[in-house]
Amino acid sequence: CILFCLGFTTRQSEVIVSALVKIMNTNLDMIYKDMVTKVQQEIALQQVMSHIGGVKKDMIILEKSEFSTLRSENEKIKLELQQIKKQVMDEITKVRADNKLNLNLEKSRVKELHAQQDRALTQTDRKIDTEVADLKTMLESHKLDNIKYLAGSVFTCLTVALGFYRLWM
Repeated sequence: CILFCLGFTTRQSEVIVSALVKIMNTNLDMIYKDMVTKVQQEIALQQVMSHIGGVKKDMIILEKSEFSTLRSENEKIKLELQQIKKQVMDEITKVRADNKLNLNLEKSRVKELHAQQDRALTQTDRKIDTEVADLKTMLESHKLDNIKYLAGSVFTCLTVALGFYRLWM
């Protein structure tokens, strides 16, 4: 009717209106195709919720199995770590014992060396003391010999001098 007033014929107006109705119905059909009914929406929601529940169950099972795997791995690592710790402690004890033994051996070697040096020094001191005593004895002996020769020489000189004195007097 509005189209008729705008200068269209009745036939033209009916064709235009019928085309517009078809376009609107097509558009509404397309819109309705994209839309879902409440029942379809409930079904889809139930399917999604069921799927989410299944995934949750799978995740819980997986999580529990992963945790148990991690726990068992953790226990294995703890045992290995304890064994390694024990081995290290044994090695440390062995090294300490070896070091103490080596240190004691070195101490005894040093003591023996000092004892040898002390013996050698004592022997050297004795030899020096003996040599000094021998030299003193020899010096005293030579001194006495020199005094004897000197006294003999003096007496001889006196005797010769007295002999000349008597001869000249």
